[in-house]
Amino acid sequence: MGTRDSRAKFKHVLNVLGPFLGLLFVIGLFCLSEEVRPYFMTGANFKIILVQTVIVAIGALGMTMIIVSGGIDLSVGSVVALTSVVGATLLVKGYSPGAAMALTILVGGGIGLLNGLAIAGLRMLPFIVTLGMMGVGRGTAKWLAGNQTVNAPESPVNNLMALVDPLSLFPLPPGVWIAVALAFAMAVVMRQTVFGRYVFAIGSNESTARLCGIRVQFYKVLIYALAGLFFGLAGLMQLSRLTQGDPTVAIFGGASLNGGAGSILGSMIGALIMAVLRNGSNQMGWQTYMQEIIIGIVIILAVGLDRLRQSRAAN
Repeated sequence: MGTRDSRAKFKHVLNVLGPFLGLLFVIGLFCLSEEVRPYFMTGANFKIILVQTVIVAIGALGMTMIIVSGGIDLSVGSVVALTSVVGATLLVKGYSPGAAMALTILVGGGIGLLNGLAIAGLRMLPFIVTLGMMGVGRGTAKWLAGNQTVNAPESPVNNLMALVDPLSLFPLPPGVWIAVALAFAMAVVMRQTVFGRYVFAIGSNESTARLCGIRVQFYKVLIYALAGLFFGLAGLMQLSRLTQGDPTVAIFGGASLNGGAGSILGSMIGALIMAVLRNGSNQMGWQTYMQEIIIGIVIILAVGLDRLRQSRAAN
């Protein structure tokens, strides 16, 4: 009994520390280069990494809910592109910054709501619905932008991701603190609330969750709608960072692809690892295609390790 308890504790500690170890490993790889190390290990560079993490991290918060519930959403990149274009277009048309920000986020929530209604209400496969929405979102973004970027006028929206004092780590842009605050809030929601427990229950076994009295279809719609709000916020951060709406941008968390398991912390560390990889690759002078290959390999390895962990846990 003692040995079994020790193994269980060891696996728990490994699950918690695993993402951090992965992050330290990636940072250590780039620190091996004597040419890159002096520039890589600076406060200014880590500020850039954190800013680059914000968009993917906020999107990952929504994706984590969806994946934990046993779903998938392929339309994330398109929604981020569309909402960034919507925000820029609203500012160009003279909307106030507050109204433009609110409407941008709500557009993301509306798209998520449509996904949820199609998946839960019409009992359609999430893969098919979100694949279709990916095309609809991307096409709408290009139509709205006239197949070009939409340059937004100067406004407080730009301050969300502005690099004040770029030569030092602090102060960090408001967007970074927003992402951190949302991550803490979602960690509490997913682990300490009835809604969070329902999300895990649906992903673990939908039929059992339904028999337990959980309104599965309602919560599926709610999950996709809430995730859409996060995607809309990610689009707003994209607009703030680029100061323009770009219909061609794309993004892809700490959750098991089998559903019913995952953590917000793992998602945030995963997003940070991706940003560190891109940043370090740029400083190493690697071509963009090489960066995409490396990140693709990392994603495949992460999924493979997750499946291995799941199979060992079952045994």
